[in-house]
Amino acid sequence: MTTLVPQAVSTRVPLGGFSLGFLRLELHRMLRNRRTMMFTLIMPPLFFVIFGLQSDYRTQSFGSGNVTGYVMVSMAVYGAMLATTSGGAMVAIERAQGWSRQLRLTPLRPVAYIATKVAVAMVLGLVSVAAVFVVGGIFGAHLTAAAWVSCFLLAWICSLVFAAFGLFVGYLLPSENVMQLLGPVLAGLSFAGGLFMPLHGWFETVSKIFPTNGVATLARMPFGDTSAASIALAILNVIAWATVFIGGAAILFRRDTAR
Repeated sequence: MTTLVPQAVSTRVPLGGFSLGFLRLELHRMLRNRRTMMFTLIMPPLFFVIFGLQSDYRTQSFGSGNVTGYVMVSMAVYGAMLATTSGGAMVAIERAQGWSRQLRLTPLRPVAYIATKVAVAMVLGLVSVAAVFVVGGIFGAHLTAAAWVSCFLLAWICSLVFAAFGLFVGYLLPSENVMQLLGPVLAGLSFAGGLFMPLHGWFETVSKIFPTNGVATLARMPFGDTSAASIALAILNVIAWATVFIGGAAILFRRDTAR
């Protein structure tokens, strides 16, 4: 008589559990957050209108465009920062609700979970950049056709580093503190990185270590006033900070959901 020996059931799933179904669920949850969507769609274009529509800015040239276009790109970067960081930091609320611990009971791997959250945050960033560019196009921002496309894509893609930053902070701090902290921190990083205004002297040198400087430099690159050395340093800056934040978020996720 043959004895049947139970076989171990493999719990491995393709792509670490990453799925389009889970991604759609997360996108739906984000779109239902009216406060986040209003903050993403209204605040960055409003800042552009306040700071970028001075009368001489439309006629004053800057590289291959005008100063209004320069301000538009800067505000698009800022909007993408706010949107992607806020989207990533929403994990703090999930932690408080115990949702992330429940996910740890599934085959979902930390990398797949982080990738899903980053993807959702990037969708939010895309909406924010598009809103600023639409308003900029209506109110006199001038760039070449290639610069319109390049600045848009660079402002959005480079904001990946802040999606990872939001995740990192969301796992680092409790939910009742994270959203209160992010606004002042991002504003400080923007000023320190030279996003809102050109920096000179030692301020300019120090600004190059901040992630905002790397993203801003690359987003403004199509204006044609950036040296090759500055571009190379900006690329290194963005890659380094993205690696730190993604790695840190994955480590904190494992620690937070440890059984």
